[in-house]
Parts: sequence; C-alpha cells; structure tokens
Amino acid sequence: MTRNQGITNSILDLVGETPLIRLHKVTKSLKGSYFAKIEAFNPGHSAKDRIALHIVNDAEKKGILKKGATIVETTSGNTGFSLAMISIVKGYKCILAVSDKSSQDKIDLLKSMGAEVHICPANVAPDDPRSYYEVAKTIHRKTKNSVYINQYFNELNIEAHYKTTGPEIWKQTDGKITHLVVASGTGGTISGTGKYLKEQNPNIKILGVDAVGSVLKRYHETGELDQNEIKPYKIEGLGKNLIPTATDFDVIDIYEKVTDKDAAFAAREIVKTEGIFPGYTSGAVLQATRQYAALDMFSDESVVVLIFPDHGSRYMNKIYNDKWMKSQGFFE
Repeated sequence: MTRNQGITNSILDLVGETPLIRLHKVTKSLKGSYFAKIEAFNPGHSAKDRIALHIVNDAEKKGILKKGATIVETTSGNTGFSLAMISIVKGYKCILAVSDKSSQDKIDLLKSMGAEVHICPANVAPDDPRSYYEVAKTIHRKTKNSVYINQYFNELNIEAHYKTTGPEIWKQTDGKITHLVVASGTGGTISGTGKYLKEQNPNIKILGVDAVGSVLKRYHETGELDQNEIKPYKIEGLGKNLIPTATDFDVIDIYEKVTDKDAAFAAREIVKTEGIFPGYTSGAVLQATRQYAALDMFSDESVVVLIFPDHGSRYMNKIYNDKWMKSQGFFE
C-alpha cells in the first residue's frame, strides 16, 4: 500500500495508510524494537477518520444516509472532527454531543468545522439524561432524516480497523510484529486491529491500555462491571464507565491501567525526545508499554507496535499547558 502522492479527488481519499516510525529514545532502556503507528497523519489527525468514513460509507450504501441528512454522534472530540470533515465534503449536517472532559481545543475545532456542539457532563451515569450518550439519542429522535453513528456499540467500528489498520501494520512490519499496544476506549481500534493480526499469527500479544478510573481492565479479568472502579479521570478517548459492545474482549490478552499524570508526562517526553507531537492517549500508550516492560512482557527479539491515536495540537490547553498541569497537581 502506497499513499497516492498525486492529485486526489477528495481529502477523504487520504484516510489510512499512516506511517510506522521507529522509536529510539523513549524506549531505549526496554528490550526489543519499538515502532509508533502515527494516526495523526490521517487528514482529520486521528485514527477516528477510519471508523467515521467506514460507517458513513456503509450507511450510504444501505440507503440509510440520504441527501440532506443530519449525522448525530457521541464523541470525546476526535470522532466528531472526523464526522464534521466528512459532513462538509459529502453535504450533511453534523450535530455532536461532546463530553465536557474534552479539551477546549477540540471543542473549538468542532465548531470551526461547522458542527453543532452540545457539551455534556462527563461524570454522570451513562443512562443519565444529561450524559452525552443520552443527549445524542434525544437529538437523533427529535431530528428528522438523521442518523446516529453510535460508535460505542457499532460493529463497523471494529470492521474499519480489521480492514485497514491491521493489514497496514502486518505489511509494514513484514509480519514480524510480536506485540501490539493500543488504548482501549470504544474498542474498535484494539479489537479490529488485534483480530486481523491474530488471524495472521495467533502468537501476537494484544496489550490493552486502560485508565485509572475506568472499568475495562476489571471487566476483562472478571466479566463483571464493577461500579466501584468508576472515578473521574482526565485522559480523553481512553477507558469507559460502561462496557462498549464495539470491544471484542476475547482478542485482548491483558490490560494495564495508567494514571492521568504518567500519561501526560509521557506525551511531553515523546515530543521532546522523538520530535513526534502526540496526543494525551499516545502518552498513555507509551506509559503502558513501559509498565508492560516492567512485567517482563518483552524480549530482545520483540517487535512492538504502539498505536498513537491523535495529534498533540488538540491538547494545547491541557497537557501542553503548564498552568493546566499545575492545576492538576502534576508539577510538584
């Protein structure tokens, strides 16, 4: 697969085929070789371009999305940006229910793309009428000719990565990948990519990244949703206070939880040492990789791929802002 470097008909033609870049300094003390899949090279600057375009294309093929339709979605920001971009190109209206945990940068981006944005409290139960899940459902019910993307419970979320991200990584590593480290939120990326890679080689380990305050790790281990696990946390696009059906837990071998503070400092370290400008979740992926290394998960022969989901420019008012870092107690 080679990205078309000539003239393309649409910016949407540039979704996918993102580069795999060897990491040097941030993993120099770890056994094995490490590579980052830089999803910020998508035109919408995140991995969510893949699922958004796949779901919209599928809805068009099925006749669900028709001319003049409105796309409605629940998002922490990145999927919303992807859908707003796609809506502009394809001529749809876009309404988004966004968690107030999302950075102001993301919210401003969504508005600048012409989306109608409804900001909802993050720290409420999923079935609370104020939650972004319920707000999106209400908007969908009240809006004629609308389609609710519903990424958290949409199997196409998994399929998008099964058809694109997995094959790309397999080809880019010449089939030598031994471990994949992925942030788990909706679960589409880890499930779809992991499923494809395990079909090629069942010995590949799929290592999930969860947040302290999220329920995914415990659910994976016990099959039960433990409400006592739920606590507020700052990392966006990672972890959940419910169990998304777009996560195939059978594909995932193990989870590690990371803290807001460790993820923030890891992201800042990446940009200062590797020259890659990563988002908050990318920092979480690096931190989890180090924690896995401390558990002796890797050997000198390991080929480890880390998926970096988005770009750091979306967090200028958060992890790349010293005042914000101080306000969180991250600077001692």
